[in-house]
Amino acid sequence: MSRTPTPAGHVAMVSEHASPLAALGGPDAGGQNVYVAQVARQLAGKGHRVTVYTRRDATGLPDCATLTDGIRVVHVTAGPPAPVPKDELLPYMGEFGDFLARQWAAAPPDVAHSHFWMSGLAALSGARGLGIPVVQTYHALGTVKKRHQGAADTSPPQRITIERSVGQACARIIATCSDEVAELEAMGLPQERTEVVPCGVDPDEFTPLARPRPAGGRRRLLAVGRLVPRKGFDRAIRALAGIPNAELLVAGGPEAHLLGAEPEAERLWRIAGEYGVLDRVTLLGGVGRGRMPDLMAGADLVLSLPRYEPFGIVALEAMACVKPVVASAVGGQLDTVVHDRTGLLVPADDDRDLGTVIGALLDDPYRLARYGDAGRRRVLAHYTWDRVTDRIAGVYASVSSTASLREAVR
Repeated sequence: MSRTPTPAGHVAMVSEHASPLAALGGPDAGGQNVYVAQVARQLAGKGHRVTVYTRRDATGLPDCATLTDGIRVVHVTAGPPAPVPKDELLPYMGEFGDFLARQWAAAPPDVAHSHFWMSGLAALSGARGLGIPVVQTYHALGTVKKRHQGAADTSPPQRITIERSVGQACARIIATCSDEVAELEAMGLPQERTEVVPCGVDPDEFTPLARPRPAGGRRRLLAVGRLVPRKGFDRAIRALAGIPNAELLVAGGPEAHLLGAEPEAERLWRIAGEYGVLDRVTLLGGVGRGRMPDLMAGADLVLSLPRYEPFGIVALEAMACVKPVVASAVGGQLDTVVHDRTGLLVPADDDRDLGTVIGALLDDPYRLARYGDAGRRRVLAHYTWDRVTDRIAGVYASVSSTASLREAVR
């Protein structure tokens, strides 16, 4: 339960490519945007003042916008005022850091929380010599991306080196799952400097009270995420070939009318045709967050089958909606999805039995209901944004000398 808001500290959040104001579904808009927006809102609700610094990616954006009471979003001019893929933003981080240094010299925050490795580079530059502790959340690690994408990885070659130096220089690292802690240790960053705090979900937004689909018709499978190959939507399509009387909805990517120009959409349609399930696969395109709870409520089963995943917030959202999950045994899903209790964990690199596993679960209404109920209980016990933000605020208090931050978490 949230505490009564009291005057607390000033928290700066640095999120160079993921604005809390951005619409979700684009190539660089996803879970990090949700995380920053939700944590900022919760901190403000607990009495903190929050300033989010994000890169100006369009002309006409105001220098400062209000997300809600207590939260300012500052658009930093760093590079062209236009969309730039995040893997091409590194040359502009010096300009970003210089802006933070000027801002913070005049009005230093009590703590800075940087999101993604380039944000960490900018935040540490801005905080240098000012005594501002920097807390780092990576959201994704270059070592993992390189391992899974190999030559297709478009990250700057300096990424892993910079990630390691950011981890060494910051006051504390917040990892979102236990798998990430192991990756950080392998990079030479000691476990004692890292605290695991997961991502969260809003159980009042993602709720079993969302409007269900009328009974009858095909069984419905739902997969949600950015329309990129690593999300594993092709795995779900291939599995569908062995599941008669089921359909698959895929939510993510650009708006539906733009899918024809999207290479990943073309690839998925081609695979669906090859496996004879084109009439049972629907690519919805980008779906606004306001529609997502009803979309999940209308599914019989939610599939989250990425080949790798830093955290995997879709599984939590499904669980909050009392929906069972079949999820790859990777990243944060190893923590959130309890095998044979809130859903099923399946290998990320072996699809031979995937259709059989999904089909057997769809044919077992008792297991579907049992997993769904257990998932909702698990979310309420561990993964609400309120609980998550209390733990994040505790990390802030542990590295800050500001009395108001320390008092706020007592």
